[in-house]
Amino acid sequence: MTDEGQYVCAVQTSSRPRTTSVHVLVQVPPKIINLSRDLVVNEGSNVTLMCQASGKPEPSISWKLVSSSGDLASDDEYMEIPSISRQRAGTYECSAVNEIDTDVQTVDITVNYAPTVSEGRDVGVTLGQRGVLECEADAVPEAAFEWYKDDRRIFNGFDGLEIVKTASLSKLVFFNVSDGDYSNYTCVALNKLGSSNTSFLLYVVIEPTSSTLLQGPRAVQDGSGGSMGVHLHTCLLLLVFLPFLLKF
Repeated sequence: MTDEGQYVCAVQTSSRPRTTSVHVLVQVPPKIINLSRDLVVNEGSNVTLMCQASGKPEPSISWKLVSSSGDLASDDEYMEIPSISRQRAGTYECSAVNEIDTDVQTVDITVNYAPTVSEGRDVGVTLGQRGVLECEADAVPEAAFEWYKDDRRIFNGFDGLEIVKTASLSKLVFFNVSDGDYSNYTCVALNKLGSSNTSFLLYVVIEPTSSTLLQGPRAVQDGSGGSMGVHLHTCLLLLVFLPFLLKF
């Protein structure tokens, strides 16, 4: 850049000196020199991103959310995001562009929010069989889980139960369901911003035996109600068609 300016060439002759000049313009590719750092904010906060760049000609600066469909962008060195939501979390890209080249750098924004849990699904399990209650939560930072039977907290290994956590999912596992296990259960998901809960009902499922399967059809065919229904239908048919039969 220090070489830019007007240069004069002078030729000395016997009669008079002759001069000519040329102006040198130095072009410089853009370079981002000042950029916001990665941010971790709570949902609802106001966020301002800054991106400044050098270069000649002066570069134009723009912002965009990389993972967005294009509805969040700015053609300025500052990008304002009022009341940021979890959907606005992600990687933001700053581009500095001039006639010579392009410089690109990124900023990551993490948005913290309180847990929300999916609605609990009641589960039916046969006595003596394996049962699982599943609780899923959406949260940043990742939620911790607590399980309760009625109002009493359940810990891992409690009454032979196991609590298994994988990322955003917590499972309460019954290896051998007993009569005492049939009850109401509550899952609580919590992080530093709040908590959310949902309830489950573990209920008994009675498997049909071979004797009940055999008795079922016979009860329909041989029961007094079924027999009376057949006789009643026969009598009604005779009453309807008897006048026509008597004519012949």
